[in-house]
Amino acid sequence: MLDLFVATLAALFSVVNPFGAVPVFLAMTPHYTAAERNKTALQTSIYFVLILMSFFLAGTAILSFFGISLNAMRIAGGMVILSSGFALLSGKFAESRAINQKVKEEALEKEDISFSPMAMPMLSGPGSISLLISLFAEHNDFTSRGIIATGVLVLGLIIFVILRSSPYLFKLLGVAGIKALSRIMGFLVMAIGVQYIISGIVNLVKVLA
Repeated sequence: MLDLFVATLAALFSVVNPFGAVPVFLAMTPHYTAAERNKTALQTSIYFVLILMSFFLAGTAILSFFGISLNAMRIAGGMVILSSGFALLSGKFAESRAINQKVKEEALEKEDISFSPMAMPMLSGPGSISLLISLFAEHNDFTSRGIIATGVLVLGLIIFVILRSSPYLFKLLGVAGIKALSRIMGFLVMAIGVQYIISGIVNLVKVLA
């Protein structure tokens, strides 16, 4: 069970890449006080957990409603995750999460950026959502699903700590350090995406055969 928790947390952390959100978070909160930034970090992490938990718990219903097989979800999710990983490797993390200059300018005028654009689409996107839906369908017992849900909660806590410490992390790592971490994450994310695609294709062939 510990292996499932670690695997879930590691996969989600790589796909979400909270370190890559640090420069964007700071760029959207230049005039915030420390207390305001901490409050936004907390709200962002809470919204993040609620969004992912909603999709995770509704995973089977979503697949059934749209008539999507688990193998199709694995292949499609793998392609999305692969694309996200490529964006990380090419240094286009924000752009891959639909965070462009216009979105940043609008965020500067908003009173609360915690739900949008930070929690969604910056942190919780198609890659993490498809990953959780696939995990929900793969694990039928309540114990395994509880462990996966715990992984989501722990990641939410990690995101809070990272965003709360964003000014210090940015000073410590700098732009170059964060980009280097993002590229390492990008490689891992691409590997996860390829693995999901291979798994989906192999199982689909078995079903057809």
